Amino acid sequence: MSEVKTATAQKRIVTTQAKSQAGLSTQDLILIAVLLAAGAVLKMTVASLFASFGMKPNFIIAMYCLAIILTKPKVGQAAIIGLIAGLICQLPMLNATPGLNIVSEVLGALVCGLLIRVPMKVGGKLDLNPFVNTFVSTFVSGSSFALMAIYINVISQGTDPAPAIIAYATIVLGTATINAILNTILVPPLRKVLKK
Repeated sequence: MSEVKTATAQKRIVTTQAKSQAGLSTQDLILIAVLLAAGAVLKMTVASLFASFGMKPNFIIAMYCLAIILTKPKVGQAAIIGLIAGLICQLPMLNATPGLNIVSEVLGALVCGLLIRVPMKVGGKLDLNPFVNTFVSTFVSGSSFALMAIYINVISQGTDPAPAIIAYATIVLGTATINAILNTILVPPLRKVLKK
């Protein structure tokens, strides 16, 4: 019986090594596409509802972070996922300031692609990576977007940037927290589904 378990474990190791060398599988690409589409739909629907209460969650960031956490792509592939997310954000219903999302989502996805390789297990069972990774990636994406938007829309106009900085800081921290909680809830069941 122990020989069968050993053989199964060795097979999983070989499969994982082959996947890391080959890159993303077809199943991974489908999952990424579905999650990015879900993020766009959620941003147009649920996020609009939250916006009426003064919150501005960005589900596209949450979904590309979730896709990267689940598929563990190479760093370059993570950047491409961010680029696609940024291009999706250029759709008229999703676009706040043209072009800025492309840069900010690539940066956020790069951070996510790097952080997914950092082990963050506590006590051998509790994996903090989905929470920390999503929070930091959303913060990087949101902060870079905010800095570019403040420069273009406020500083270049000669206006005091302090109110805009405070407003954006609140939005970025709130969005990072919502995204981190969402992905922490979604990662365990989705990992189980993907293993089957």
